[in-house]
Amino acid sequence: MIQFRKMRPEDAPAVLEMMRVFYASPAVLSNGSEEIFQRDIAACVSDSPFAEGFIFDRDGNAAGYGMLAHSFSTEFGCPCIWIEDLYVLPAFRGQGVGPAFLRFVRERYPDAVLRLEAERQNAHALHVYTRSGMEELPYVEMILKRPAGEEE
Repeated sequence: MIQFRKMRPEDAPAVLEMMRVFYASPAVLSNGSEEIFQRDIAACVSDSPFAEGFIFDRDGNAAGYGMLAHSFSTEFGCPCIWIEDLYVLPAFRGQGVGPAFLRFVRERYPDAVLRLEAERQNAHALHVYTRSGMEELPYVEMILKRPAGEEE
């Protein structure tokens, strides 16, 4: 049986390895970086009000991980939970782990709108999300990155 538990500092090496694989795959548009991965994990294991991380645990083994970002949607007038990362190790795919995590998040945050991004070529993920009740939005998403050399 799959269980979802909060990410802990000792999970960092396993999560880092999964992030490297996930972000190098066609499922993610950007490649990320070690620095970003480290900051993401640090936020998920801290008391950050913005980030939350989970380990997908099956019989004491990590089956994957998920990262959530918390915000508020003025469009829907309620809290918004962004499912930033949802990664299932290959050995555990096709066993309902992804849909179970989506149900877990919905039950944990029943009054929030859930959102995520997916790449068009990730047909399996799109199928899982659609079967889990998610709908595609007709939006164009845009980003403003920091110019090279600009300090944070």
